[in-house]
Amino acid sequence: MPNSSPAPVIVWFRKDLRLEDNLALACAAESGLPVLPVYILEPASSGNGPLGAAQAWWLHHSLKQLAAALERKGSSLTLRRGAADEVLGALIAETDATRVFWNRRHDPNGIAVDSALKEELTRTGITVRSFSGQLLHEPSRLRTGAGGPYRVYTPFWRALEASGEPPEPVPAPSALAAPDNWPRSERLETWRLLPGTPDWANEFSAVWTPGEEGARQSLQHFIDAGLAGYKAKRDYPALCHTSMLSPHLALGEISPATVWHATRGLTDRIAAEDVIHFRKELAWRDFSYHLLFHFPQLASKNWNARFDAFPWLDAPDLLDRWKWGQTGYPIVDAGMRQLWRHGTMHNRVRMIVASFLIKNLMIDWREGERWFRDTLVDADPASNAASWQWVAGSGADAAPFFRIFNPVSQGEKFDVNGDYVRTFVPELAKLDTSFIHRPFEAPASVLAAAGVTLGETYPLPIVDHKVARVRAMAAYQSLPRSNEGG
Repeated sequence: MPNSSPAPVIVWFRKDLRLEDNLALACAAESGLPVLPVYILEPASSGNGPLGAAQAWWLHHSLKQLAAALERKGSSLTLRRGAADEVLGALIAETDATRVFWNRRHDPNGIAVDSALKEELTRTGITVRSFSGQLLHEPSRLRTGAGGPYRVYTPFWRALEASGEPPEPVPAPSALAAPDNWPRSERLETWRLLPGTPDWANEFSAVWTPGEEGARQSLQHFIDAGLAGYKAKRDYPALCHTSMLSPHLALGEISPATVWHATRGLTDRIAAEDVIHFRKELAWRDFSYHLLFHFPQLASKNWNARFDAFPWLDAPDLLDRWKWGQTGYPIVDAGMRQLWRHGTMHNRVRMIVASFLIKNLMIDWREGERWFRDTLVDADPASNAASWQWVAGSGADAAPFFRIFNPVSQGEKFDVNGDYVRTFVPELAKLDTSFIHRPFEAPASVLAAAGVTLGETYPLPIVDHKVARVRAMAAYQSLPRSNEGG
């Protein structure tokens, strides 16, 4: 039955699970019309849902928080599963809605769905409006002097910085007008986003607070306790100098503009170099989407076609040992176990474990990208793919392939006292610091005193780093010299 009140505006939430600095929601509220907030759990091919099981856990809790926040504004969140065109078509028929607002997404699958949907809805007389705000700048906006996309980060950063400050964040609506009748909503629990038994995510809630309020708290805590000294200390995994904002940004619980503007006016207590370096990390996310926009196969195809001939090894046993933190190299194992326990990994350690998989084990970077996509709460289609290709040497502005991290020296440099290793590899907790990153070199008496039996309580190295380095370099040097990118 048609509503007696004006037709509502459908606001389609996607990876923008917030009320503040949400232009689609703000414009709908300003219209004075009833607002119908909707979240659609689309098929995986659409690119809108969680990228993996860890992010599904996050999405469940984030949607609960979003629903509660909307209720405080006098509104409600309608949940539906299915293809977006079918779900929105049904909602339009049920509510007589004539307007659909959303914030743009920038992954290839999402763009394809949105473009087709916008054309179809417009053809049937529905007003569709899309808004920016998921990135600092739209990925198609910045161009080189020659008119093409950027392939190197530093010029991209300079162009982004020179283009001016992102718009000021818009406040959350003070209230939302409700339609006379709410359409049927599915129950979140029926989506089965949470793990069953065993609950492999049982430690996530000790580390993370999904939702917009959790994002605000993380940002404020970082500014108060982590931003000062960020440039120098961000590489040390046992220290608290990372923002912990990446999963909040991945599902849009906070906008990058909000983060950017929160770092203004801090030079009375925080060095400018720390603020700038943090902003550069925020801009790397934009650069990654810039690459993905112009090279949609970023997660599946080498940007540099030269790497198509790389002789990757098919070694499922070694891959599994890497996944579960059983490589015999403590800094690598600590990172992989942190990933499983907390759904995250320190950024420096991400580079170390990626280098180990690609260059020590000679396993295709796409295997690592797939595992991270499933196990990271901050899984992101652009940043994940761009970062893996960066480490592999196959991506845009990539680290050279011959930059092969030594997992022992990396551990000794960035986890000097072994605190990070002791936290996530408890079987080595009592090992003397001088051997914490090289237990395979420790005398039998030192191992015995720490209760370590190599090959039993802790594995022997699955590969000799020096031998592996020679092998990797030989494979790299065998590649054709053509260096044409994507």
